[in-house]
Amino acid sequence: MTLYIGIGNAMRRDDGVGAETVRLLAEQGLEAIEHAGDGMTLINLWQSRDGVVLIDAMRSGAAVGSLRRFDAHESEIPRDNFPHTSHVLGVAEAVEMARILGKLPPSLIVYGIEAADFGQGLGLTPEVARAVRGLADQLIAGQNSSTV
Repeated sequence: MTLYIGIGNAMRRDDGVGAETVRLLAEQGLEAIEHAGDGMTLINLWQSRDGVVLIDAMRSGAAVGSLRRFDAHESEIPRDNFPHTSHVLGVAEAVEMARILGKLPPSLIVYGIEAADFGQGLGLTPEVARAVRGLADQLIAGQNSSTV
C-alpha cells in the first residue's frame, strides 16, 4: 500500500498544500499523514515501504497552482524549487540523503504545487486550492486503478 506524506505547515498559507492534500486522501481511506518535513524523520517514515508519495509546496517561477511530478529514481529533486522555511532539511535534501544512504523506497514520487504565499495564516490561495483538489482527485483515481 502506498503511503502519502503531506509536507509543510498549514499555518503558513500555501505551505499547507501537503496537509490539505493528505486530509482529502485520508477522507477516502488512503494511508495519508501530515509531516513537518524534517529530512531524517522522513527517511524513517518510509522505511519498509514499497511506495511513497510526498506532496509539498514549491517555488520554481511557474504559474501559481502548477503541478510538477518527480520520480526520485529517475532524477534528482531540484533543491531550489522546494523551499524549506519550516523544516531544517527540505524534501529535496531528504531524498538525496536517502539516495546516498541507499534508503530510497522502491517507488518514491514527489509532487510539487507552485505556491504564492508562505506568510503567516491559514488558507490556501485560490489557484493553489484548485491544484490541491485536482492532485487529490488524481491520486485517488490512480490508487483505485493501482497506479500512482
